[in-house]
Amino acid sequence: MTASSRMVMALLALGAAGAATEASAQRDNANHGLYSINQPVVQRTDYVIDLADQNGLAPGERARLDAWFRSLGVGYGDRIAVDQPYASRARLDVARLASEYGLLLGDSAPVTTGNVPQGAVRVIVSRSLASVPSCPRWAGSNRANATSPDYGCATNTNLAAMIADPSDLVLGQAGSGTSDGNVGAKAIKVYREAPPTGAKGLEATSTAGSGK
Repeated sequence: MTASSRMVMALLALGAAGAATEASAQRDNANHGLYSINQPVVQRTDYVIDLADQNGLAPGERARLDAWFRSLGVGYGDRIAVDQPYASRARLDVARLASEYGLLLGDSAPVTTGNVPQGAVRVIVSRSLASVPSCPRWAGSNRANATSPDYGCATNTNLAAMIADPSDLVLGQAGSGTSDGNVGAKAIKVYREAPPTGAKGLEATSTAGSGK
């Protein structure tokens, strides 16, 4: 066997070993179930503003807070908190303005950078965003006969884009702890008392054209 032939054989052996290693890695990391590895990830951002507190929001600070809310586009899904004792009048002023946006103040404020300045009240707006990272995942050969790495990308990305409150993907909504039987029975009552759809007969229709 010549030297060139031995070199060709060595290269072929290396290529086969590399392919075997790649196939082994695919088998080890393969998803053989129907559970999607592409799940929404929720990220939270806290926006902070410090307002002057003079036994309540100082003159002009309510308008400043309102402009800040409008610039952020505050709405459903946002969390508003005040870093101030519960009995403070400034907190009540913030709560009244938040109610105009259809929101309630949270019971506790998240930890933020820096201390609240003396004579000030800190308002925090927490906003969550859901996304599915690394999607789409275009896959090449599937030597492990596994579920496609792209499986679930479309469904979960659409879910992350449409959900009104992304934090619901983490904790969901807390229940009231009580139930009202009357509320549960309303739908059944409406269903039972609704008249049959054909009770009034069929509408008279004409196939004649409108031309004279």
